[in-house]
Amino acid sequence: MTAINAPRDQYKAVWIIFFILGLGTLLPWNFFITATMYFTSRLKDPPIVISSNQTTNGTSGDEEVRNVLESTFSNVMTLCAMVPLLIFTCLNSFIHQRIPQKLRISGSLAAILVVFLLTAVLVKLDMAPVLFFSLTMIKIVCINSFGAILQSSLFGLAGMLPASYTTPVMSGQGLAGTFAALSMICALASGSALQDSAFGYFITACIVIVLAMMSYLALPRMEFFQYYMESNSSGPPGDEENKMDLLSKDSAAEKRPVVNMMEDEAKPSVSVFTIFKQIWAMALSVCFIFAVTIGTFPAVTVDVKSTVADRGAWDTYFIPVSCFLLFNLMDWAGRSLTAVCMWPGKDSKWLPILVGLRIVFIPLFMLTNVQPRNYLPVLFGHDAWYIIFMVFFAFSNGYLASLCMCFGPKKVPQHEAETAGAIMAFFLALGLALGAAVSFAFRALV
Repeated sequence: MTAINAPRDQYKAVWIIFFILGLGTLLPWNFFITATMYFTSRLKDPPIVISSNQTTNGTSGDEEVRNVLESTFSNVMTLCAMVPLLIFTCLNSFIHQRIPQKLRISGSLAAILVVFLLTAVLVKLDMAPVLFFSLTMIKIVCINSFGAILQSSLFGLAGMLPASYTTPVMSGQGLAGTFAALSMICALASGSALQDSAFGYFITACIVIVLAMMSYLALPRMEFFQYYMESNSSGPPGDEENKMDLLSKDSAAEKRPVVNMMEDEAKPSVSVFTIFKQIWAMALSVCFIFAVTIGTFPAVTVDVKSTVADRGAWDTYFIPVSCFLLFNLMDWAGRSLTAVCMWPGKDSKWLPILVGLRIVFIPLFMLTNVQPRNYLPVLFGHDAWYIIFMVFFAFSNGYLASLCMCFGPKKVPQHEAETAGAIMAFFLALGLALGAAVSFAFRALV
């Protein structure tokens, strides 16, 4: 290809834009999850009801309805998140060539922004629990449907650039989790009301989405980005000399025109199944990585109790710090490391071996001090064991997943890279869904 003649990414502007887009992809959803206590509190304590009849029967009847909504919230939320995520990521793999890229990315960001603005407004409005529950689930379906298209399109777009440009997307997503975990700890430390914390989360998410939209709109003006988009649209590598002549004429004559990402350029048709045959090892690896991670975290890891603390401050902050913050920090570190180190290589047998070895974390976490437990003994009771396991578990998740997402689109010709990126995003989503499904079994086995 023409990497030697490629213009430089001045001031790492394109890299930074992809980092912001990665942040904008996951930060809103991370804040939504962080506000789970706010959502369940709205179901537990409806503003309407209570006043006309203080009868025990009436109250217990209401209490029963509220308890059902509250207790099923997490499970229904997982279902409403994972099913649309999987369906729409899969759809995007097949139809992304028929829908303009700009419409998919900026349209998805705009839709998610509207949902979060509505969510922020609803914080200030009183509402019956059943209606609030229904609206929340509809919003979760919308966020994850558009989020799936956004994430899949973004990985497809990054796949058309050099391999290292998938790293900022992964790194931005890792920072999103870290930012949300820090926000949760700060809210806990400040003792602020759930309603105020939730409103802050949603407004911050809106700001980040607007920033991501502005960054994306600036992307076509970057010469580095234009170069790779034109290389991609030129079709399969046929006559390299003609392609090189064309590029040199372009650069000598006049500046390239701004890439219009709304245009449907004449791209050669590519078969999803043909591409999958070339990247199946990377696709299955990323699926396995996230199935192991989500199967264990947070379903098993969140129920670990500290054996060092005695109802002090460490007891309060043990899970927020050792589970959520530590996981997100190390995951972010692993994702970011691929910017400077990409070992093992895309054709190395060590990569699938290292991915497979991560299965050892499932029994290791099950044998920590998870409470309550019914079957397995506690072999690693001390807090230090849990923290050590979490460091390696999170770091390997971020590093290996980022490697697979970087390498997948590079195992196919340039004109097939966008589709390969979309397929990789589908298997990432499939791993999340499988992990969510098996997490119930893993927790029940403890």
